[in-house]
Amino acid sequence: MKLTLAHLVGDFLLQPNAWVADKKKHKIKSKFLYSHIAIHFLLLLIVTGFQKEYFTGIVVLTFAHFAIDCAKLYTEKKKFSQYYFFGDQVLHILAISAVVNYYFPFALNFSRLFSNQNILLLISLITITYTTSVVLKVLLKNLNPNKNKKTNNAGKYIGILERLFIFLFVILNFWEGIGFLLAAKSIFRFGDLKENKDVRLTEYILIGTLLSFGIGIITGLAYLELSEMLISSTN
Repeated sequence: MKLTLAHLVGDFLLQPNAWVADKKKHKIKSKFLYSHIAIHFLLLLIVTGFQKEYFTGIVVLTFAHFAIDCAKLYTEKKKFSQYYFFGDQVLHILAISAVVNYYFPFALNFSRLFSNQNILLLISLITITYTTSVVLKVLLKNLNPNKNKKTNNAGKYIGILERLFIFLFVILNFWEGIGFLLAAKSIFRFGDLKENKDVRLTEYILIGTLLSFGIGIITGLAYLELSEMLISSTN
């Protein structure tokens, strides 16, 4: 946890956008690359209390961070920048895990990871995200007044996010949150619909919203019911 804290502070809190831009432009010649690495080194010393027994691990993590950042700077493609960002963070976390395992060996319990409860959760999440997106696209295909226009898929991701929130609200028994979400979406959409004055578009959005909310609620309720059944069967 301490090493992860140092990483988050160094990579996000203490790394201005100007540093990131300079690193991308000058790469290994950027002075801010070395400032960034020096900050990480100092933070690692601080969180470990300057204890000598962890110095080797700190040096390894510092050089690993430098190598990962350099690899990203020289291989990153602009159109895939989001994937490079997440890949970069995964590599940093793996490096931290390796150092922690060196000092405090641990074993991952994969059987627990793939428990029935977790599999049920994974099924529910896939259902309310990408599966529902495909289902809604098929159901509303003939109702979409803009079906011949190219989109940036923003509506798809908005739907995924709203169903994730609904699912979370249902399993937390926070039904007020669903009402707030529906009201907020209505407010944001009201202006567009009023300006557009297209009845077909209004009907399309309303049907899509109601179906999306309905599937999110039903999936949440089904998850709670099946989850209780799984717990009962194991007791």
